[in-house]
Amino acid sequence: MNKPKVGFYWCASCGGCEESVVDLAEDILAVAEAIEIVLWPVAMDFKRSDVEAMEDGEMAVCFINGAIRTSEQVEMAELLRRKAQLIVAFGSCAHLGGIPGLANLFDRKSIFDRAYVESQSTVNPEGTFPQEVTRLNGHTVTLPRFYDTVRTLGQTIPVDYTIPGCPPPVKLFQAAVEAVLSGNLPPKGTVLAPDVALCEECPRKATKPDRLSIKELKRPHLVIADSEVCLLAQGLMCLGPATRSGCGAVCTTGNMPCTGCLGPTTRVADFGAKALSGLASVVEGEDDATIESAMEVLVDPVGTFYRYSLPGSLLHRKVRVPENTDARESELAGGVKP
Repeated sequence: MNKPKVGFYWCASCGGCEESVVDLAEDILAVAEAIEIVLWPVAMDFKRSDVEAMEDGEMAVCFINGAIRTSEQVEMAELLRRKAQLIVAFGSCAHLGGIPGLANLFDRKSIFDRAYVESQSTVNPEGTFPQEVTRLNGHTVTLPRFYDTVRTLGQTIPVDYTIPGCPPPVKLFQAAVEAVLSGNLPPKGTVLAPDVALCEECPRKATKPDRLSIKELKRPHLVIADSEVCLLAQGLMCLGPATRSGCGAVCTTGNMPCTGCLGPTTRVADFGAKALSGLASVVEGEDDATIESAMEVLVDPVGTFYRYSLPGSLLHRKVRVPENTDARESELAGGVKP
């Protein structure tokens, strides 16, 4: 009996999602016995030509992690969409843009200036930048185009399912593989994680007051939190109330606040706005000065509330002012431009 063919691919990400596969531990042997891995560049030697040689739909499922930053990633995502019956957005970056998506606060030029000229460790007096096409001695070398804007996988190709998380929890990945093998799949578009807030599985749930009230926010590295009490009730910026569950509350169990990597539930349109709204509703203060004082510790609001979700949010990116008038009108109209 032929085994289902499965692929894994890696776009703009740190590679931590691949750890979810390795973290199956001895269970990876059962997975390897049940499927045939036909693409996994991080672990085995596969080439693009191997994928191009496959029949369309030959793979049962392809797990793609990472956001979309370059032209090569667009090409591979589109190629894998053709070759796989199911595409799973694997991890926070593919799901909502992730940490690489914070680059949407900048544009290509400012990123390159910082990386190749301004950084303290760079010596580049000639101002040399990577070129998409370089011709030398009769040879031509090309590099992928680096886009201005980071996009989610779902903004690039149709995605069938999503496994959220940074990295995706092992049990969610394992359940997804079992669902693919059994054919017992939920409706397409489903995020394969419980559709309830993290607080529901947090071991501190019983200590969360019915009516939260915070006089002072605290940064986690400046205090030693009580290991038994709701972190938000202690004034720590825990995003559990706005975040989907499914991770086993590993961060709050480890005495660290939830940072929201599993993204929102289906009842939330914009994760960052939900988290900010929730915080605003519990911070005490009846005048601007008191509220501003309480919020002073939020030194990076975008990095706090949109750490994993800026490209997938209603904001998408910091507004650019393109030189081309037509492009600007498209931008203002909400067009998702690379």
